[in-house]
Amino acid sequence: MAGRLDPRRLAEFLAAPPPDCRAVLLLGDDSGLIAERAEALLRAVSGGDALCVAEPGREALKDPRALADAAAATPLMGGRMALRVRDAKDAWAEAARLVLAGPGPGLVVFEGPGLTKASKLRALIEKDPRGQIVECYAERGRDLAASIQRILAELGARAEPAALDWLAERGGEDRMALRRQLEVLALHAAPGEAITVEHAMALLGEGAALDLEEALLAATEGQVAAADRAIAQAFAEGSNAVQVIRAALRHVQRLHLAALAVERGAPPAEAIAALRPPVFWRHKPALERALRRWNAARLEALGNALLRAERQAKTTGLPDALIARQALLAIARR
Repeated sequence: MAGRLDPRRLAEFLAAPPPDCRAVLLLGDDSGLIAERAEALLRAVSGGDALCVAEPGREALKDPRALADAAAATPLMGGRMALRVRDAKDAWAEAARLVLAGPGPGLVVFEGPGLTKASKLRALIEKDPRGQIVECYAERGRDLAASIQRILAELGARAEPAALDWLAERGGEDRMALRRQLEVLALHAAPGEAITVEHAMALLGEGAALDLEEALLAATEGQVAAADRAIAQAFAEGSNAVQVIRAALRHVQRLHLAALAVERGAPPAEAIAALRPPVFWRHKPALERALRRWNAARLEALGNALLRAERQAKTTGLPDALIARQALLAIARR
């Protein structure tokens, strides 16, 4: 069992972690997804019994054996202990070693969103047959659409395929924010009826997402001042740098698909109408104008530039918000 979990086994593992598993380390760039999967593991192990769940604080670091002892404890009404360690760092490595060597049967779930490949805690759990690494990176495409469908089902709602596509297009960077949006959709859904893309757009096409969309539209139309104002508002509403750059990349990729269709002879309006998920009706005129400014070759080069900007935001140590803002304004200045 040691090592990284095969994604094909993820659902099965989250629903029923093996009884000989002593420690799970959740890591990756999506802290909301890490929290969601941690909670799924805690429910699976505890059976929903609050007496079987504990969250040791940092005071447990004073005695590395405390965590292993807690994992080996027998709950009052029987069952298996589930322990949660948030924001796990390498300071927990010795405690994790004792947990892995201990008798169990409890499971300790470590949440380590900031851990690198050089992490001692990561190496320890990855190598031990009683440990498991679960990677939690932002989902994309079909994987994200499937997760959205599952979350809506948990909330007693369902969505049409076009609505799932639209939600997946806009909601892959912050899992907790996505879940809150889905809760709003489920709350307003008509009993027994599938959520439509129009319904989703009407309820969720606002706030930071709308400001970011306006910034991208203004940038591809060459409106520097308007793009700058919109991106500033998007940051004020809670968007982060990587979210902005990835949204810009998706926007450019969609324009690129439409531009290829135009080069094959399709009118701009028809090329835009063929995009999936569908374009919000209010944005169609701006996209048509953008198609008259950008050809497929220039949009492909622009996509490559945005990929470089994302790498810079993650690796250079420079202010990531500045990198994202400059990348967006560079589009407008072109």
